Amino acid sequence: MGKILSRFLFKRFFRGLGLVLLIVCGIIFAVTFVERLPSNPTVFATLTDSWTRLIEYVPLFLPLAVFMGTLVAYYTLTRSSEGIIIAGTGLSPYQMARPFLIGAFITGVFATCVINPYAISLNANKLSTQHLKLVDNRIWLRDASDTGTITMIASQMNQDGPNLVFQNVTIYAQDSDFKIANRIMADHVTLTKTGITTDRATIYNSSGQTHIGPWSTQTLITPQTVLDRYLQPDQISFWQLPKFITKMTEIGVPVRGHLIQFWTLLFLPLTMVAMATLGIAFSQTRQRRNHSFGTKFGLGILICFVLYFLLNIFSALGANGTLPTILAIIAPPIIIIAASGVFIAGFDTI
Repeated sequence: MGKILSRFLFKRFFRGLGLVLLIVCGIIFAVTFVERLPSNPTVFATLTDSWTRLIEYVPLFLPLAVFMGTLVAYYTLTRSSEGIIIAGTGLSPYQMARPFLIGAFITGVFATCVINPYAISLNANKLSTQHLKLVDNRIWLRDASDTGTITMIASQMNQDGPNLVFQNVTIYAQDSDFKIANRIMADHVTLTKTGITTDRATIYNSSGQTHIGPWSTQTLITPQTVLDRYLQPDQISFWQLPKFITKMTEIGVPVRGHLIQFWTLLFLPLTMVAMATLGIAFSQTRQRRNHSFGTKFGLGILICFVLYFLLNIFSALGANGTLPTILAIIAPPIIIIAASGVFIAGFDTI
């Protein structure tokens, strides 16, 4: 009987979660479609763009969806008196909550291991300046060798297949004594695996002479090294983050933001369990007809937004070094689980 009830509650949880996700995703997809329609050449391109953006948004609202799905599942059990019947079988609130917590954990694992890599893969060929960490709103690249140093400053960047295209570019070419030999200004510059090239540039030399024409140079910088150095943490797949963090640590690049992203994804199942526990706490009632559902639902959503800002605060404290990165991520869900567990235990003993 216990296994039958567990499967029943497990299905009810995913039914409630699916209903919430269907509504929320439908609204976001429709709004995004209308917003992106003027900037895409075809309807199919707009649908693809809207789907890509929707997948990007899923990790943001998934904890709230788990909370709302838990509330909906418990509400339907209460409205149909099935919750009363299940409680009459002798199941405690903890035993009744177990399938919901397992379902929330599975949801978190799926989001980390499948949705995150899939979302990153959709954007793999659509990287732009908004996906990079900038300095003074500019992209700075520097390539040093025995023959000299090249410093490039650009305002925009887009990906063109395996190459990177930079806009509004200024390049300073220095000799081995760090004296500026040339200043190159171009509207468009392409970075390939072999070097930097442009079809038309204004070139100023150290003598003050100027000429306009094509320009190119070989560099050790490649598109991949640029992406490795400048990509924001949320543009790197969960499966690639450990290797990326190790590589960036070896060359002395700060990785606190990447560690925050890695721990966030790794402990996302724990966050889902915390939100499901919070939903269970809000769903506790002894009424046959839970007429206070609307009030609890609204209050719960408000608390979820407060918790969202709390999570961001902890993440910021971890990113700036105030808290250890792993503590900044696991502390909020543990606090939520503990507080919700105490409430459920107190309700059960009334």
